[in-house]
Amino acid sequence: MQSQDVAQRHTKTAAGPEVGVDQAEAALVEHYPRLVRLAYLVLPPGLGRGRRVLTAHALVQRALPRGRRRKSVIPAQSAGRDGDPGYAFVRQEVVRTALAAARRRRPRLSTPPLLPRVWGLRLFPRSGGADELALDQRLSALSGPARAAYVLRGLERLPDSTVRGILASAGADRPEAALTEANGVPAQDALLHSPEFDPCSLQARPTDLVRRRQHTKAALAAAAALAVCGALVTLPGGGWGPDGAAAPLYARNPAAEAALDPGKLVRVAPAAWRSAARTDFSVWPARGTLTGDRALLRRALAVWARPGETVRVSATPGTRTGGPAGPPQLLYAGDVDSARVVILYDGLRIARYAEPRDGTVGAALDFARVDGATGTEASALVLGRSDGNVRYLTAPWVRAAAQRDLMKPDAAPLPLPVTDGVTAPLASPALRTGGCTSWNVLQLTGPSGDQLHTDLGELVPAHLTAGRPGAPVEAAGAEGLHAWAPFACSLATERSVGVRGVNAWAFAEQRLPDGSGAGQWVCTRAETWRGGGTAALAQFRTPGRTAGAVVAKGADVAACGPRDPQVLAGVLWKARTGDWYLLAAGGPDVTAIRASGGITAAGQGPLLAVKAGRGTRADLNGTLKDGRTIGGLR
Repeated sequence: MQSQDVAQRHTKTAAGPEVGVDQAEAALVEHYPRLVRLAYLVLPPGLGRGRRVLTAHALVQRALPRGRRRKSVIPAQSAGRDGDPGYAFVRQEVVRTALAAARRRRPRLSTPPLLPRVWGLRLFPRSGGADELALDQRLSALSGPARAAYVLRGLERLPDSTVRGILASAGADRPEAALTEANGVPAQDALLHSPEFDPCSLQARPTDLVRRRQHTKAALAAAAALAVCGALVTLPGGGWGPDGAAAPLYARNPAAEAALDPGKLVRVAPAAWRSAARTDFSVWPARGTLTGDRALLRRALAVWARPGETVRVSATPGTRTGGPAGPPQLLYAGDVDSARVVILYDGLRIARYAEPRDGTVGAALDFARVDGATGTEASALVLGRSDGNVRYLTAPWVRAAAQRDLMKPDAAPLPLPVTDGVTAPLASPALRTGGCTSWNVLQLTGPSGDQLHTDLGELVPAHLTAGRPGAPVEAAGAEGLHAWAPFACSLATERSVGVRGVNAWAFAEQRLPDGSGAGQWVCTRAETWRGGGTAALAQFRTPGRTAGAVVAKGADVAACGPRDPQVLAGVLWKARTGDWYLLAAGGPDVTAIRASGGITAAGQGPLLAVKAGRGTRADLNGTLKDGRTIGGLR
């Protein structure tokens, strides 16, 4: 019972809530780089850069509450970063101990710190420019409290009232005088964030080698890592290697490091899919000529975890862009046109990293959700787009690939060469501007037959099907091709919205009142990877026209979908005689249609045609076989 009591002890603030050891530790770990920079700037520059680095780290690491009950001296108004009392407590301790060290004639810790300690190396931050040097000289001329006031103002962006309270609680005799003294140095907040004052991004040099030889015959280690704060020690030669376009590393932990280690990437055997219980991205092998390029893979992982400001990041709606929780699976690494491309999979998302062949400037990172993708939906990924064309990476179970124009259902598909799973380029409708006279799609042949996929500007092409919702068939068949042909151009409305698949259902055919033939009613429904954001389009094509027209649309509705395969839509149509008609049609289960509003009419069956004035608006309602009532898409 006594040990449990000790483990649960808390440190209570002087004018605020209690701060537990766990809470303070979490704040220290999260904001470690900032706290070490704060301590480094408050410590007297006379210590020397190397000693300031080690002392700053030691002060922060010893700032946690002790295993005894005591009250902190945090002013109530300094509620830490975003109101976190744990951070406020740790910051208060860092300022207090840094000022105490500065007050000593020979500044050092009252107890020699166990960590960090480095043997045989001199560690110091990277050198800055003339502005940083001038600021460091000005700060060295200030007293410890004044230096702390300046840093708390510029680095923490605290008001003077809060700074005054922190200084008083840290033991400064005259906080007001410290603020006045700090006013003598012009505010240069941006310089306080310079690498010159970053004790977490370090350079290493050896100590006096001759003296070391005199004291020991064994050669000590030529270099040792100071693994603190999550930033790499910058050793001559680049340390672990450059991260390219990635942002600075702020925190490290075993799981995060494992996810960033190219040596821990999951690689699947080429034939694993043949005996796997499921066919999805998890059984794709790693392909491409650069799967052994550890530097490229490291850059891709680092940028995924922390993309820099120059990296172009895109994601389909509903897709998270954070780093992987563990080592992801490598699907591809190789040259694609003028770029080096890496494709990774973490079980829920596909991440594609692309960089120019001549450097990392202009790198791009794209994400797409693929949770639940199996079989056909996991048959292809977009490798890259250039010059109006798109290249795909196909699944290992794909036997052949071809391209075809969706608007020419009777034309034979053109074979598409595939090398190591990578297709030759084909024209992408997602990159086209202007009129729509063709719509090229990718036809893949797999174990279950032919299937169609279309590029809608995302990493995963949309799967095309045709038929009644709930029982669709592949659009590659003759019926599906003819159903899609007049309505292919409507796919342009679904670009870059996270579409998983699109189904076309020819739900009705209606004889026109002027005897000119029959009009075709089709409902196309786009399902998304995130579930919401679905779109159902009612389209109508009259005889003689090659393309249909969208006459009604429903967003986030069940109509025309597997949960409710019902649809009702209408359109104002002008006959050859000049008369205007309201044409309405429903699915096979509709037994009656009623029009109200600008037109009052009713009819039995799934079709309705009545004369109407130009510009007339009407509300439609239909009755189903089971007695339910449905409204028309608008």
